[in-house]
Amino acid sequence: MKINRHAKIVELIKKYRIETQEELAEYLNREGFKVTQATVSRDIRDLKLTKVPTDDGRQKYAVHQKGESEMSEKYIRVLRDGYVSMDMAQNILVIKTAVGMANAVCAALDAMKWNEIVGSVAGDDTIICVIRSVDEAIAVMDKISKIIS
Repeated sequence: MKINRHAKIVELIKKYRIETQEELAEYLNREGFKVTQATVSRDIRDLKLTKVPTDDGRQKYAVHQKGESEMSEKYIRVLRDGYVSMDMAQNILVIKTAVGMANAVCAALDAMKWNEIVGSVAGDDTIICVIRSVDEAIAVMDKISKIIS
């Protein structure tokens, strides 16, 4: 229920200019979620919502988004810290990481949203990335090499 409510909150704050917790609670109650102001307060904290100014000088709730460069730096740091080696077999890229780091490195690669990567799976110290083509696998290897060097 909480996951559905959180998804609805994000949908509502994108659709409407919601300024207060009470307003958000009213919208949620109209949508069939029976909530109190205390529940909404916890949800706002869990979702890390923030208030942003509107064109008319008022404020509304919005999803807090870290800056692109701030996020990219974090992912690059994780990739550098966890990377050990990589090799490819056709369009499949195998990345070796430090023990226990594969999930973090894989999540960083996924967050970079490179179009060449169709999907990836992480074990304890190995990641398998499925790449669209052999040429794009080589391009991804080049990107990773530039990041880690």
